Amino acid sequence: MELRQLKQFVAVAEHLSFRRAAEHLHMAQPPLSIAIAKLEAELGAGLFRRHHRRIDLTAAGHAALQAAQRCLANAQDVGAMARSAERGEIGTLRIGFVGSATYALLPRLLPRFRKHYPDVEIILREAINVEMLPELESEKLDIGIVRVPTYQPHALEFQVCERDVFKVAMRADHPLAKRRRLSLTTLAHEPLIGYGLAKVPGMQALVALAFQSVGLMPRITQEAFQVQTLLSLVKSGMGIALVPGISEHNMPDGVVLRPIADLPASAALGLAITSRVDNHNPAVLRFKEFAAELSTAATR
Repeated sequence: MELRQLKQFVAVAEHLSFRRAAEHLHMAQPPLSIAIAKLEAELGAGLFRRHHRRIDLTAAGHAALQAAQRCLANAQDVGAMARSAERGEIGTLRIGFVGSATYALLPRLLPRFRKHYPDVEIILREAINVEMLPELESEKLDIGIVRVPTYQPHALEFQVCERDVFKVAMRADHPLAKRRRLSLTTLAHEPLIGYGLAKVPGMQALVALAFQSVGLMPRITQEAFQVQTLLSLVKSGMGIALVPGISEHNMPDGVVLRPIADLPASAALGLAITSRVDNHNPAVLRFKEFAAELSTAATR
């Protein structure tokens, strides 16, 4: 049974006239009559009682009409859903993100995206780069919001959407907190809470690079891998820490940020939207377009 046959049957049933149904379908009446007779033979039941000047539905015809109308409606839904998916208006996005993406990027990006694409299901999971990159490669995640610079596998593409610089976090009662700006030379003598090499090698390398630019090595006394954990340790008096400047959006009480006067340009950092190069999921493309628009607006 084909949809064409169902459309023909519904047209005859709704008009109760082969002539009017044929006109509605833009076809000749004899082929329509033959098509309905073949459908009745296929179903093994008469759908119409044929009188001299009129027709009406049999009991089987009434039952078949309801089923045919539902089937045609479902077929339309299938087409509509397929077109919506092609436009990226429905589907599922599995998004991994580093914790600092929650400070500004996600609060700006997610509400706008959800407003325009409310039928796209978003599944969020906080992770770190070393967890997200393999999951993006293996397609367990559709999108990653990762800290850059980082190792960039060939299978992935990176779209920088937030640029940032390190600032130094310290307790508000620290003697150096009275200064408006601090130098790396001064900070090298302070106990530093660093980034664990195994978990966040990119951040660890950036901090080392910054101090190497002035010919010094930091005095690392503690390590962590989440920015929020570093800030908590700073608040606990365990030392100072170099954290992304965007962290000012979520500073613990009693902790302040100060700019670093001699920070080299090579120690710049940021966030990037990451996905597989061959991921052509329309919802992924729409999400990346929104991120690009936000990034462009932020740099104007």
